[in-house]
Amino acid sequence: MSKQFAGTVSVVMVREALAAPLQQGWHLEALLKGTPFSTEIMQDENGRVPVQHYARFWRRLRRTIQDEFFLMDQRKMRPGSFAFMCSIAAQQATVRQGLEVALQFLALIFADKRAVLRTKQSMAAVVLREESIEPARAFTYFTFWMYIHGLTCWLANQRIPLLSVDLRCSEPEFTSDYRVMFSDNLRFDCAASKILFSADVLDVPIRRTAEDVQRFLRQAPNNIIVKYRDEQSLSSQVRRTLMNMEPQHWPDAVDLAEGLFMSVSTLRRRLNEEGQSYQRLKDGVRSSLAVKWLADEHYTFVDIASALGFADVSSFYKAFRKWTGTQPSHYRSILLEKNK
Repeated sequence: MSKQFAGTVSVVMVREALAAPLQQGWHLEALLKGTPFSTEIMQDENGRVPVQHYARFWRRLRRTIQDEFFLMDQRKMRPGSFAFMCSIAAQQATVRQGLEVALQFLALIFADKRAVLRTKQSMAAVVLREESIEPARAFTYFTFWMYIHGLTCWLANQRIPLLSVDLRCSEPEFTSDYRVMFSDNLRFDCAASKILFSADVLDVPIRRTAEDVQRFLRQAPNNIIVKYRDEQSLSSQVRRTLMNMEPQHWPDAVDLAEGLFMSVSTLRRRLNEEGQSYQRLKDGVRSSLAVKWLADEHYTFVDIASALGFADVSSFYKAFRKWTGTQPSHYRSILLEKNK
């Protein structure tokens, strides 16, 4: 992530959140009352604000208008809806079941938006079905995906890379923050709005307590506006260790445990309690890096295999198929294909 964007949000995002309430007759002063922002923010063309300020604005605005979806649907998403959705999703056995329950709940909340989970081969997609012929604003779609993707990452206790984010609307002038928050691979003027990701995460067991739910909600929406990470988990510590090293220099379990001042058995037990293993974390980081590089035509398969620490391309192909159930060439073709 660029240092320019680290920990900040464009003022464009503030104006986007205010757009529907203003259009429906709310006064700007009333909407900004109790937030960190003044009315001058509407004239700021290139400013950026701290994420924590945007989060305070987000929480205050939804209380003021009594809608967690900022009046962008015919029905209101009453305050507390997201909390209830997280609570019922966390009670399910797997990420697939938690996500499906969340999508069913949102289908009851909204008047003209119904998202469904679809899987094909090794890929999963959440497809948004809309009754309206005209597409919504980009901010409407991104807000919907922020709730869904943020919840799913938290249920899985890992950052889930999005292979693509497709939207029915045309590309707006501003997309920089959306690319940081979601994916570099944003596709506009699509037949349907959807997010695409690896299906293997759907089988991850959900291991969230009531205390976990409350902590997640206390940190929201900060933890879903930025790329989700449970910084307090051992899994995150291990993942950070791996991300800060070249894959060919990753430690084995013994050296990793020693670096974390614990025994190998304790390392394995604690990761297991979080629904993880060291091998799964290594595969996850390698897979995330591979997906990122596959979306860039300038990286050859030889380049990617070498950067990930594989001896040759065939080893990379074999590992990638194990991670995702498909070949990297198939992934790349889907990532780079033109919208039909």
